[in-house]
Amino acid sequence: MAHKLVIVESPAKARTIGGYLGPGYVVESSIGHIRDLPQSAAETPAKIKDKPWGRLGVDVDHGFEPYYVVPRDKKAHMAKLKSLLKDADELYLATDEDREGEAIAWHLLDELKPKKGVPVKRMVFHEITKQAIQAAAENPRELDMDLVEAQEARRILDRLYGYEVSPVLWKKIMSGLSAGRVQSVATRLVVDRERERMRFHVASYWDLEGTFDAGSKHDQRMFPAKLHSVDGARVARGSDFGPDGLLKKSDGIVHLDRTRAEALSEALQDATYDVRSVESKPYRRSPYAPFRTTTLQQEASRKLGMSASVTMSVAQRLYENGFITYMRTDSTTLSGGAVEAARNQVRELYGAEYLPDKPRTYASKVKNAQEAHEAIRPAGESFRTPAQTGLTGEQFRLYELIWMRTVASQMKDATGQSVSIRLGGTAATGEDVVFAASGRVITFHGFLKAYVEGVDEGAAKDDAETRLPALAQGDAVSAASVSASGHETKPPARYTEATLIKELEDREIGRPSTYASIIGTILNRGYVYKKGTALVPAWLAFSVVRLLVEHFPRQISYEFTAEMEDVLDEIAAGRKDRNTELGEFYYGSGDIDGLKKLVDGLGDIDARELATFPIGDPEAGINLRVGRYGPYLEGPGDDGTPAGKRANVPDDLPPDELTLEKAAELFANPAGEEIALGTHPETGLQVVAKNGRFGPYVTEVLPEDAPKSAKPRTGSLFKSMSLDTVTLADAVKLLELPRVVGEDPESGEEITAQNGRYGPYLKKGTDSRSLASEDQIFTVTLDEALKIYAQPKQRGRAAAAPPLKELGNDPVSGQPVVVKSGRFGEYVTDGEYNATLRKDDTVESITLERAAELLAERRERGPAKKTAKKAAKKAPAKKAAAKKAPAKKAPAKKTTAKKATKKAAADTE
Repeated sequence: MAHKLVIVESPAKARTIGGYLGPGYVVESSIGHIRDLPQSAAETPAKIKDKPWGRLGVDVDHGFEPYYVVPRDKKAHMAKLKSLLKDADELYLATDEDREGEAIAWHLLDELKPKKGVPVKRMVFHEITKQAIQAAAENPRELDMDLVEAQEARRILDRLYGYEVSPVLWKKIMSGLSAGRVQSVATRLVVDRERERMRFHVASYWDLEGTFDAGSKHDQRMFPAKLHSVDGARVARGSDFGPDGLLKKSDGIVHLDRTRAEALSEALQDATYDVRSVESKPYRRSPYAPFRTTTLQQEASRKLGMSASVTMSVAQRLYENGFITYMRTDSTTLSGGAVEAARNQVRELYGAEYLPDKPRTYASKVKNAQEAHEAIRPAGESFRTPAQTGLTGEQFRLYELIWMRTVASQMKDATGQSVSIRLGGTAATGEDVVFAASGRVITFHGFLKAYVEGVDEGAAKDDAETRLPALAQGDAVSAASVSASGHETKPPARYTEATLIKELEDREIGRPSTYASIIGTILNRGYVYKKGTALVPAWLAFSVVRLLVEHFPRQISYEFTAEMEDVLDEIAAGRKDRNTELGEFYYGSGDIDGLKKLVDGLGDIDARELATFPIGDPEAGINLRVGRYGPYLEGPGDDGTPAGKRANVPDDLPPDELTLEKAAELFANPAGEEIALGTHPETGLQVVAKNGRFGPYVTEVLPEDAPKSAKPRTGSLFKSMSLDTVTLADAVKLLELPRVVGEDPESGEEITAQNGRYGPYLKKGTDSRSLASEDQIFTVTLDEALKIYAQPKQRGRAAAAPPLKELGNDPVSGQPVVVKSGRFGEYVTDGEYNATLRKDDTVESITLERAAELLAERRERGPAKKTAKKAAKKAPAKKAAAKKAPAKKAPAKKTTAKKATKKAAADTE
């Protein structure tokens, strides 16, 4: 039966839209990108494998022609879509209306090749409501090939950058690393901020803090004030000091130290004060613009503690289920219907006095805001309040944030009065001092009644009020107390996800839709890790950034990366040519060296120098080196040899905390040092504990005359043990493993309990079964072991073990999240996706928010790939070239991939 085939990007979206379009439509998803550049040699078409550029999957010699393939795990789905198209009389490509969505639509068209006479329509919408979907079906448009060209240029740029630069990192720093056009620049930002912290010198400064009494005639008598000036010179504050710990300028500024501040405080104990000036001015604050992608990510981080990836994952679910408009947008505009819906809710919930006479409009401040989307707002022409949605958990909290922000954007300004008071007095020692007090009173809260924006550390919220008494110039006030107060300057704050996103946007680097994946990439690659909410660079990142800055200065520069975004915008607008821009990037032009020339002309690179960083004064001779197994220190030995001492550096020690004093501490207690536990009561051998490549362990020390074939017994420490607390008794028990539990009465086989790479387990012949805890190794009885073996074996060794911890329901899937112990260690699961705990996560400390973040990152990577059975080799079928219509260049081609080889570098932004 003939039908209209509608293809969207996700299954959830397909289910929702299918209910709105009715029986004449079949709605199916593409499940994201349906094809891409080859990700490995196994996917690379045979016809280009022997080409010099074959590994790139892009013909850099002939117009940067990309060679696309349908990944193995998408082939069956592609066949399903083709089957559905056979009976269709119309094809609607309903992917997202941005560059990626437009490119997916073109790839689908190019791959499906609908037969002649089947109309192909581009269907676009910004929210998934019945009205919006039906309107989109009635008003389709043509494919925007300029958007496709821009996305293709971006994809090729990232492929060339990743595949050309990553191998340099493999050879000179460490295998498995990756470089990316935007991810490397984001890493540089974090490294540069850490370098600022490392160069920072703390400066101390003092001032006076007083509590003043306005007198009994005032309702509010007591108020605070700080010393502002002494004899006309302003008192130095934190912003007056540079990173070197010195005053930026000394003219007109007095730097109080403790001695002078305390002396001045003493001299002011009996002083009298008068009001020298009162400055009052109106306070007005306008509403914040509705959310766009970056402001939503920043606010969700500040207010809800969500990472960028979790925010986008939750927002995606809200969008697909019809609760909010499209969540990847640069726009702050609202449709006429949305403005009216927001104004209606202001009127109903807050009253007409909070509603401005005219609707508010917001212009985007983002340069080259690329898509014609609305801001992120509640879906529909009549907004549902959060209570009316039926949402729970993270989805409820994020929807509520979006709803409040949208409604507040159509409310009146907040108004009030700001007051600044100067108090003057004379110290007993003759100095003229001025204290300053400032206050703010909000007389009409306006939009602040509905929404107050979150702030970063140290900033005051927009609704903060400080009341001061109604003083007039010349009024006398007395000091209830005056005391000296010391302060220290602080180094620049490390980036958080929210502030890094803001920095990237301010520098016009990357796109709102990519920020979550960029941050996820630099975290997953180990270039950056989190300490609380702060992003801390690993020493590995210092080596990577140093190589890129020294040998690829243009490609790693902030200005060039921002310029490339402008170039992509120009291509999307049809004002620049894709191939010309790719040619300049890869081959260069004029005075500009292209990427290929830089890679080919690298010459000798001193890998040791790249991985060496002096600690403190270079004359101390202490260096940090980035080694294959992590960072370590080298320093002069006791006998004066230049590199006589070594010590491992803890992975979680931030670079700015690695001082000469800390280095001395690490040298005094190196990670590889043996800890003597005592003499084994049975063998008489010395037993020691130490840290090894695979973690802490205990071992016996064999005598010097022991035969070469003799092997000392060793035993890894349990996870519940540490080098600081392990005892000789613990070591003796560990060295006795494996422990014989008993003999199976039926088979006569010996059953042992032991600890392995994947945790504690029982072993009987070749049959292994997991134990629930390490303690069971010493306590499990033969009867208990036989009961475990009587259960059917599941997924390897054992029946499913009970969860180690229950956390609550996942904000995205809504399913219960639990912590389990698996073959590769502890992991969290919602029943659909599993995510292994990272090195800083523990079963005891893991929270639902952290688990949701791990699951969101895992979910973004898609389902795990299943290994396909080997099929008999056959010649690839010839296929006519797929033409891009209206094409600006030769068509993309694909062919069957051969045997898999080593996967190439990940070429992500």
